[in-house]
Amino acid sequence: MQANGAGGGQQQQPPPPSSQGPELGCLNAQNGEASSGSSAGEQLAHANGLLPSATNSSGGGGGGPSVNNGVSAPGGSAVEMGGGSGVGIGGSALKKKKRLSQSDEDVIRLIGQHLHGLGLNQTVDLLMQESGCRLEHPSATKFRNHVMEGEWDKAENDLNELKPLVHSPHAIVRMKFLLLQQKYLEYLEDGKVLEALQVLRCELTPLKYNTERIHILSGYLMCSHAEDLRAKAEWEGKGTTSRSKLLDKLQTYLPPSVMLPPRRLQNLLRQAVELQRDRCLYHNTKLDNNLDSVSLLIDHVCSRKQFPCYTQQILTEHCNEVWFCKFSNDGTKLATGSKDTTVIIWQVDPDTHQLKLLKTLEGHAYGVSYIAWSPDDNYLVACGPDDCSELWLWNVQTGELRTKMSQSHEDSLTSVAWNPDGKRFVTGGQRGQFYQCDLDGNLLDSWEGVRVQCLWCLSDGKTVLASDTHQRIRGYNFEDLTDRNIVQEDHPIMSFTISKNGRLALLNVATQGVHLWDLQDRVLVRKYQGVTQGFYTIHSCFGGHNEDFIASGSEDHKVYIWHKRSELPIAELTGHTRTVNCVSWNPQISSMMASASDDGTVRIWGPAPFVDNQDIEEECSSMDS
Repeated sequence: MQANGAGGGQQQQPPPPSSQGPELGCLNAQNGEASSGSSAGEQLAHANGLLPSATNSSGGGGGGPSVNNGVSAPGGSAVEMGGGSGVGIGGSALKKKKRLSQSDEDVIRLIGQHLHGLGLNQTVDLLMQESGCRLEHPSATKFRNHVMEGEWDKAENDLNELKPLVHSPHAIVRMKFLLLQQKYLEYLEDGKVLEALQVLRCELTPLKYNTERIHILSGYLMCSHAEDLRAKAEWEGKGTTSRSKLLDKLQTYLPPSVMLPPRRLQNLLRQAVELQRDRCLYHNTKLDNNLDSVSLLIDHVCSRKQFPCYTQQILTEHCNEVWFCKFSNDGTKLATGSKDTTVIIWQVDPDTHQLKLLKTLEGHAYGVSYIAWSPDDNYLVACGPDDCSELWLWNVQTGELRTKMSQSHEDSLTSVAWNPDGKRFVTGGQRGQFYQCDLDGNLLDSWEGVRVQCLWCLSDGKTVLASDTHQRIRGYNFEDLTDRNIVQEDHPIMSFTISKNGRLALLNVATQGVHLWDLQDRVLVRKYQGVTQGFYTIHSCFGGHNEDFIASGSEDHKVYIWHKRSELPIAELTGHTRTVNCVSWNPQISSMMASASDDGTVRIWGPAPFVDNQDIEEECSSMDS
């Protein structure tokens, strides 16, 4: 093999002939044969397989055969790289270059493609010369240049050369169709209607491919001007942008050994960053796909101190057990319901994330065990425990009671859910009543014989999910009056909640804990460990950015947090002194969570305060899986 660099005057033996096919990514030791008529300078300056481009601003304009990062090497014969392994240092002899592995060749080609995209063409030339690799097949290089220059006839001829290198027999037809489509659109934009019609009739149509698309293309003949054509065709117009997009599509049909997929190195790096984020147990911020926003020099790690597992505030205004808490949909308010018969609405400060009492809603004689915000956050509905036959609906802005509903003193209205239209809600309880009502409490529909434990309205506006005393969740359609079984457990379902996309259900199951179900496939996905769940009603929640996390209260006085895909908790939050009945994650502030407890308090959880205090670590014990 040739040494790293062409200097030293040593005579190198040529390698044995390769048995590999024409699409091989690396050349022989002499870096491939130049095409007839090319000078020795061109062999070196463009050994990467790309056609000569404009002189790089970092190097000289001469066609000399020696390049040192864009500068001619002394004597015009030797090529040096700082610290290169094949170049003698202090007079030592040149070493023979090791044969590159396939992975090394791939890395060199990826780096070369990236550098070429940055315009560092002379650097690419030197890299390919020293490594003995080729960036892409010469036929692919010609094809690329002819496409970007709009020389469509030459590009079609290039396809014939590429045909033996393409694995799929239909790929060439598809590639030719894409080429001719671009040619047709550019003729139309230039006002060459007859030429465009010729392409449509005599070149595109005979391919007998995608006739539906050909009909659409023929309609563009009626476009009155270029802007109209670009708008209807959703096309950028003649030029570099549309041709680059065309080339990206064409490259998908070529093997990577012939032509690398576009921006391959950037895509691999982006995938690596995303994978690290996905594996990060505490990642709780919006994903930014821009590589400029992260460092590629270090691994992605989120600190537990950035996670909402530290007490930020303790709300003590309730004078009895707090049974429920729920943030509004816009994240600006928190509603808490208590055995003391009150609902307190708290305002979230957008800057400090501190909560202050906004108003107290009184009069619910049974205590408040469940609360539901309307989709627009203008109304709040409150339900009571098992013996409660009343439902209360307040106007949040004014604090006025709009509706006090009771169909019968025999009713048990313990759960409620809003229809997505915000004009209706469903309510029911364990005595066999299941109603759909308007904002004034007027009965719209009813479903008899369903002993409801918990309710949820799906986004389709028709289906209501209800857990019942038969340890199941069923779907009820009020329009066609049909129902179907969706989830079946072996123990009572005390409560459940649904993810924003409607795909997943999170269940608190008596004596079993927290279970995650896939509603579409109707399968149990995961059982989360750690939580203590008896026959008390405990409400869990999805939360964090993209709902990647799950949180639940527990009868052991703790709040447990899991990553959605991990059965073991990533954090156990201590501080409450009695059963934690409910947990709510702020839907807009991913670092804020609230928990309600029988100890009469509501705790607001957030990231660690900006103090160096080791005692604060004791508040959050992490059990990384």
